[in-house]
Amino acid sequence: MPRILIVDDSPTAREMLAAIMQTDPDIEVIGFAINGREAVAKTKDLQPDLVTMDVNMPELDGFQATKEIMIECPTPIIIVSSSPRIKEVSTSMQALQAGALTVLSKPSGVLQPDFHHQAAEIISNVKAMADVLVIRHRRRMAAAPSVVREAVAASPIEPPVAPPATALRCVAVVASTGGPPALAQLLRVLPADFPVPILLVQHIVSAFGEGFVRWLDSVVPLRVTMAVDGELLQPGCVYVAPHDHHLGVTKGCRTRLDDGPEIGGFRPAGDFLFASAAEMFGEKTVGIILTGMGQDGVQGIRAIRNAGGRTIAQDEQSCVIYGMPRAAVEQGLIDDVLPIDQIPGQLMRMLAACSS
Repeated sequence: MPRILIVDDSPTAREMLAAIMQTDPDIEVIGFAINGREAVAKTKDLQPDLVTMDVNMPELDGFQATKEIMIECPTPIIIVSSSPRIKEVSTSMQALQAGALTVLSKPSGVLQPDFHHQAAEIISNVKAMADVLVIRHRRRMAAAPSVVREAVAASPIEPPVAPPATALRCVAVVASTGGPPALAQLLRVLPADFPVPILLVQHIVSAFGEGFVRWLDSVVPLRVTMAVDGELLQPGCVYVAPHDHHLGVTKGCRTRLDDGPEIGGFRPAGDFLFASAAEMFGEKTVGIILTGMGQDGVQGIRAIRNAGGRTIAQDEQSCVIYGMPRAAVEQGLIDDVLPIDQIPGQLMRMLAACSS
């Protein structure tokens, strides 16, 4: 039974969230906090399985409290807020960078037409994420996405200059919970003239899809775009799967969007992307599995490995959730298990080796 700490400075909101939780007999509310500083203290004291965190609060706001909890006593955290700020993608990315697992809208009241839908969404996320094994943050790792460009300038990582031609044809990446900041860290040190197209599946709620693409494009040197059907793949470009469509490739090196059935509960699915890339490019494919819950991408990356391509997984220490990478590693499908900041260098070494 998940034990939940509710953090909100509004008594009405605390009562409403508690009432929502109490509709499910498998959830137990063990306490409340009225500001961010109290949230940190009560998380240490009560050791809940999950914290629901408001954004706008006195003393420490929700982002600051989330950062402190992930440093002092790592605990799954879901941002649940009615603040207009959470509708801004940059704010949601800031929450994920701080260590929150997801961002949800707080119901505005029981009489609102979407109340029951929002309440059900909160319950399903609480139950799904209460068992997640989260990773302790170091204080230097708790920077917000707004400072990513500044961090690039100060970064000691200097990847080699990419060769003008390569035998590799495609880099395919799948990420889920914790993915946006990991992707920024992965892509920010690749050169703008990276000689291979990158295809990306990021599990993210539909409302943030286009904003996520704009945000990622603003913090990395490569061009990031939402994939459209039939687009010719270009080097130095990241193609992101749109909501509710699988992303693959065709024989003519063009994007392929598919609205077929969900795979393992996902559309887009990493399994679809990896299998399509393996079929089209075979041994000239690199598949990368990043942080996330579940097993999406495992069967697809098996296809890449069977075709002779290379496979990489993010390591446990740098993952927010070591679910998808763990599943692939445990099945013996991964060539390299690396911290997120070492994956770009490995990609560049693969390119250099293929071009020599």
